[in-house]
Amino acid sequence: MKILEDKNYDFNSVESKWQSFWEKENTFSVKNTAGDKPKFYCLEMFPYPSGRIHMGHVRNYAIGDAVARFKRLKGFNVLHPIGFDSFGLPAENAAIKNKTNPALWTKNNIDYMIGQLKELGFSYDWNRLVITSDPEYYKWEQLFFLQMFKKGLAYKKISNVNWCDSCNTTLANEQVEDGRCWRCGSNVNIKNMEQWFFKITAYAEELLNDLDGLDGWPDKVKTMQRNWIGKSFGLTVNFKIVDSDENNGGENCVEIFTTRPDTIFGATYIAMSPFHPLAKKLIKTAEKTAELERITRNSLISKDVAEKEGFFTGSYAANPFNGKKIPVFIANFVLMDYGTGAIMSVPAHDARDYEFAEKYGIEIIRVIKPAAPQEGNKSENAEESEGLPFTAPGTLINSGEFDGLFSEEAKEKISAYAEKEGFGRKVINYRLRDWGISRQRYWGCPIPIVYCEKCGTVPLNESDLPLVLPGDAPFTGEGVSPLKKLESFVNVKCPKCGGNAKRETDTMDTFVESSWYFLRYTLLDRKEEVPFKDEDAAYWLPVDQYIGGVEHAVMHLLYSRFFVKVLRDLKYFKLDEPFKNLLTQGMVVKNGAKMSKSKGNVVDPDGLIKKFGADTVRLFVLFAAPPEKDLEWNDSGVEGASRFINRFYRTVIAGSEILKDLQGNSEPFIYKTLINDINQNIKEIIYKLSRIIEKTEIEMEGRYHFNTVISSSMELINEFNDFITGEAFKKDVMSKADKYLLKYFLNSVILILYPFIPHVCSEAFEILNASFIENGPWPEKIDAGYVPENCNIAVQVNGKMRDLIVADINSDESAVLKIALDSVKIKKYVEDKSLIKKTIYVKNKLLSIII
Repeated sequence: MKILEDKNYDFNSVESKWQSFWEKENTFSVKNTAGDKPKFYCLEMFPYPSGRIHMGHVRNYAIGDAVARFKRLKGFNVLHPIGFDSFGLPAENAAIKNKTNPALWTKNNIDYMIGQLKELGFSYDWNRLVITSDPEYYKWEQLFFLQMFKKGLAYKKISNVNWCDSCNTTLANEQVEDGRCWRCGSNVNIKNMEQWFFKITAYAEELLNDLDGLDGWPDKVKTMQRNWIGKSFGLTVNFKIVDSDENNGGENCVEIFTTRPDTIFGATYIAMSPFHPLAKKLIKTAEKTAELERITRNSLISKDVAEKEGFFTGSYAANPFNGKKIPVFIANFVLMDYGTGAIMSVPAHDARDYEFAEKYGIEIIRVIKPAAPQEGNKSENAEESEGLPFTAPGTLINSGEFDGLFSEEAKEKISAYAEKEGFGRKVINYRLRDWGISRQRYWGCPIPIVYCEKCGTVPLNESDLPLVLPGDAPFTGEGVSPLKKLESFVNVKCPKCGGNAKRETDTMDTFVESSWYFLRYTLLDRKEEVPFKDEDAAYWLPVDQYIGGVEHAVMHLLYSRFFVKVLRDLKYFKLDEPFKNLLTQGMVVKNGAKMSKSKGNVVDPDGLIKKFGADTVRLFVLFAAPPEKDLEWNDSGVEGASRFINRFYRTVIAGSEILKDLQGNSEPFIYKTLINDINQNIKEIIYKLSRIIEKTEIEMEGRYHFNTVISSSMELINEFNDFITGEAFKKDVMSKADKYLLKYFLNSVILILYPFIPHVCSEAFEILNASFIENGPWPEKIDAGYVPENCNIAVQVNGKMRDLIVADINSDESAVLKIALDSVKIKKYVEDKSLIKKTIYVKNKLLSIII
């Protein structure tokens, strides 16, 4: 047959046709109930309306769309919404630059980006669109703030804050990356200001413990959150400050925190954060004050310091356990936002303390020796343990009455002694600090608070919400927030007494909007005066699959978890966690670097769509790499994706020609009555198709290695083409059973590829069936009587798919296990056969290894 070469695919007309159809028919709108259908909530992190989507967006949304379309084919009631995280600094900066209002700039960008998203054919329920700068959205955020304020979870205090001069606003700790603003990259300074905070620390323990139940989250994200929350058990001890110059035995104390009280007799200096409130008081000279300012600046540039540095303040502190006077140093490696901002330093038993002590010539006293080895055995690492620093637990020496105790026992007894004597206490510390939400900019959600000369800080009445952001603020780019200059906004009457008052002019951190937007999507009728309905949230939440960048691990993802727990406690619902499964996709890179305008390596999606079509762009970003890996851009790969789509389309056209005279029911079960008439090549193709259906179901149910599904489909389509274009193929001698199975094959391949390239598959399905693909059920595997010599067997380790091996069709479990254990991929997880606790074998399909 030469028909495969005769027909070219017109992607422009086909994609336009189906996009218009989906929009007209409201194909992807969904109700909040669906009878017996199981629900599936698929969500990608929503974009900031910067003006144009980039390839990172395309990849993120193509992944989510593939999952959503697959779940619909599997019979799920799928919620797949989209919105825009539309408050933020870029809009305000653009308004200043272009002398316009950020609302107009934002609206124009949203309109353009909606067009781009629709052009890519993403299956969103546009009826549920959320735009966070809409007063009908942020009024509920203001309500949450008022309710948190009444519960003591929103409060204002004077504190040291991270300040970005370029953005002219404060930043939360999570928004400072290596001492620089997460948004613009400028150096961050420290300012002392009044700020509003959310009391996220009240939920630190729950946020930490509930990570254990998030089995569908990547371990690296859970680890990042655990480290950020930073729970540690230890002892705080008060060291009295002794003035070395005047020797007046001052009564001021510095409180230190340590997780190793067993080493306290080896403390030879106090290391204090440059941000500690006592730092300036302990310094005696202008020269050292200048040195403090330098180290403070450098500490901001990088919190993960490579070189330890500091200086002696000139002051000493007395160790309350032995009265020993030790010097107080300012040290760049001590964090103010962990513990007390000061530590006792024991260089003999801490690598960081040792490095600093060696550099500055500070005394080193050993107080732990390796524990005595068991009879006949050397202690672990015994030879290395004789050197310093010795950081392992051991037996105490040079520690007075505590000599001879093992470290764990010593920790308890030393802590108890400190509490008994009144100079220490056992504590649990968290690295996590309350979330500073004040921003000194205009384009954000107004904080619903006024300051009354008589009543003090007064919340607005709930009936006065939304407090709408005024549209007439002056944008000059100079000085303070435009809201401070707008008297009509600032000067108001107190809602409590009616007297003169002034509004809060700070706006909320934009991460507040993104901390609950996934709840707003569940409300179908936006005319209802609620942020969302309890029953809708109960039906849809938690989100079954959430997709976005790992860079949000300790900002958006942590804040969203906190917000859900707060709203639960405010009696909105009973939900504990917002996201059941999380996929963190890799970046799109070109020439080894992340795409960015500054690097000149940006690829414009619009240009590719015009040249190759949306399906080609989608196929490439899903095929080029597994979702969690970085995707290296390759122009030839895009061209290859385009060639495959054209070949696939021509295959369908060829198949329709073969099957055009097929009459009657084409369901695959019909072939069973004619099984002896089936061509052997078709039997083999159907057998391989069944294996691809199996693979697709495995990959699309959580692993999401779309590239393996696409690759297998490509290979089978090529094999099918070889068959129907071969000399031995004659369509006029095909049996009825052959034709039924060929139609089943083509329909199945179309359905398998539909989540990835929906436009061409919708067209192909209509050509073969004169109906819509959304009505087509997911294909069932069938047995056409082909018996292979070998089979592919999926291998799991502790429930996670780790390899696909080939084994003889008649192999028993022991033979399959041997092949699996010889696999390089499996050896990474099962190094020793004796570690295997159990195996489960589903013949010729699955081997599950539990260790």
